[in-house]
Amino acid sequence: MLDDIWASGGDAYYLQPVVVKAMSDGRWELIDGQQRLTTLFLIFQYMRIDGLQNAGAGFALEFETRGGSAEFLNNPSEGLRRDNIDFHHIFAAYTHIDQWFAQYEHRKQWAANRFYDYLFESVRVIWYEAAKELDSIALFTRLNVGRIPLSDAELVKAQLLAKLQHRPGFSDRSEQTAAQWDQFERELRVPEVWSFVTARSEDDPTRISLILDTLADRLGGTPSGGHRPRYYTFETLRPAIDADPQSFWDDVVALHSLIVGWYEDRDIFHKVGYLIATRKHTFAGLLEAVAGLTRPALQAVLDELIGKHLNLTAGQVADLDYQKSGSKCSDVLLLMNVETIRLRADSTEHYSFHAHSRGVWSLEHIHAQNALDIKRDEKVWAEWLRLHRSAISDVPSLDEVLRSELLIEIDDVLASIADPRIVAVGTQFDQIKARVENALTEGDEDNEDGVHTISNLALLASGDNSALSNSTFEVKRREILSRDKTGSYIPACTRHVFLKYYTDADAQQIHFWGVQDREAYLQAILSAVAPYLRPDPDLNEQEFAA
Repeated sequence: MLDDIWASGGDAYYLQPVVVKAMSDGRWELIDGQQRLTTLFLIFQYMRIDGLQNAGAGFALEFETRGGSAEFLNNPSEGLRRDNIDFHHIFAAYTHIDQWFAQYEHRKQWAANRFYDYLFESVRVIWYEAAKELDSIALFTRLNVGRIPLSDAELVKAQLLAKLQHRPGFSDRSEQTAAQWDQFERELRVPEVWSFVTARSEDDPTRISLILDTLADRLGGTPSGGHRPRYYTFETLRPAIDADPQSFWDDVVALHSLIVGWYEDRDIFHKVGYLIATRKHTFAGLLEAVAGLTRPALQAVLDELIGKHLNLTAGQVADLDYQKSGSKCSDVLLLMNVETIRLRADSTEHYSFHAHSRGVWSLEHIHAQNALDIKRDEKVWAEWLRLHRSAISDVPSLDEVLRSELLIEIDDVLASIADPRIVAVGTQFDQIKARVENALTEGDEDNEDGVHTISNLALLASGDNSALSNSTFEVKRREILSRDKTGSYIPACTRHVFLKYYTDADAQQIHFWGVQDREAYLQAILSAVAPYLRPDPDLNEQEFAA
C-alpha cells in the first residue's frame, strides 16, 4: 500500500469498497475493509508517534473480538505483540511502516509530508452502507469469495464459537472459549514448547493447528502420502463440532494439557523431544503409542522406542564412524547431550530442542587431522592461518624456537596469499599447515587413526566456516570459549569436551586432544546412552550392567 500510494504521485488512488453497517450507538460496524482501514490507521499513528505529523488518524478502530485492541492500535508495542496473534501481525505491519519511512533517511520528514498530502487529496474508497437487516457474516462471506482462503484453524474457531454461542438450553461459552483459545496459542508459541513437540522452529501461522490436526487424524486417519488436502482438518472436525461443540473443545483442552504436562515433566520432555528430534516419530504417533498409560508405563514405552531407534550395542557405538555412519553418530551424540541435561539433579534446565531444530548444530571433528583436506581457496587458507597463528602464539608448552619459526613462516605465507603476483601458494600453505598441525597435536602415533570415530566427534556450531571445521583442537577450544562468553548456546557435552571434563586431571594436556582424551570421552558416551543399548553378545549381562 505504501509503495502504491507513493507511486500514484498524487493521482487518484482507489482502495476498493469499504462496506459498513450503521449501529444503534452511532458507530459503524466494518464488514469489509478491515485490513485496509487498519493499515491506514497504523500509517497515520506512526507519523504522529514519530513526530512527523501533529495529528493521527481521524477515526478510531476497535476489534469486537479482541479486548484492548483500541489501545494497542493507538500505540503498538513490542512488549504486547505476543499477547495474541492479531497484535503480532499489527506490530509486524507497524514495523514495516517504520522501515519504509526510514529508507528516506534525512529526507524522512519530506517523504512524510508528501505522503500525508496524498492520503488526504488522492486516496479514495467507495463507501457502501449495507442495510441493517442484512446478516453481516453472510455478506462478508459473499464479498470475500475468491480472496485469500482462511486457514483450517480459523474455520474451526469460527465454527466452534458459533455453535457454543447458540446451543439451546446452554449458556453462551463462546467468549470463555475464545479466551482459552488465545491462551493455548500463546503457550504453544513458546519456542522450547513448540520445538520439543514438533522438531520445528519456523513461525507457523497458528500453533493450535498441531492439536487440531492431531484430532482430525484420530477421526479421519492421516491423509495418504503425507499431504493434507486443503481444509482436510476442518472438514473432518466439523461433524464433531456440530454434534457436541463442548465435548470437542474438551478434547482440545485435554491435548493442550498433555503437551504442557509433558513439557513440565523433565524426564518425559527430554525423551519425547529426543524421539521427535530424530524425525523418526511425530507427536501424533507418540500419542497413539502411549495412549492411556500411567507415567511409569509411559516412561517404559519411551525408553523402548529410543532403544529401538538406536538399535546398537556398546561395541557398535565404539565402532561408529563419521564417514560410514554419520547419521547414527549424530543420534548417539544428541542422546548423550539430552541425557546429560535430563539427569542433572535438582535442575530445571531443559535441553534446547529449539536450537537443535534451527539446524545450528552439525557433526564436527573435535580435532581435524591431515586426513581432512581443507578447501583449496586462498581466503580459507588465510583464515585458517590467522586462527592458528593466535593459537601458536599462546600455547605455553611449545618450544620457543619452534614457536618463533612457525610465526615467521605463517606471516610469510599470509604475505604471499595477499600478493597477487605470487600464484603458486598452495605448496607453501600445505607445508606450513602440516608443521602447525604437528605442533598443535599430541605426539601419539595412533592419534590420527581415530580421526573419524565417534570419540573424535561432537555437536559443534561451525556452520559453513571451512577454516574452522578443519582446525586443530586448540583453535576450536578457543572458539567455544569465545562463544560461551557471549552467551551462545553450546550443547553441554560439547562444552565438556573442550574443557577436558571427561579426562582425568593427571592426564590432561589442556591444549591438545589425544588418545587418552578420546578414550575417556568414549566411556562418557557409552555411560550416558547405556540404558538404551542392546546387550553386547560378547558380554554377559553382569559385565554389560557394570
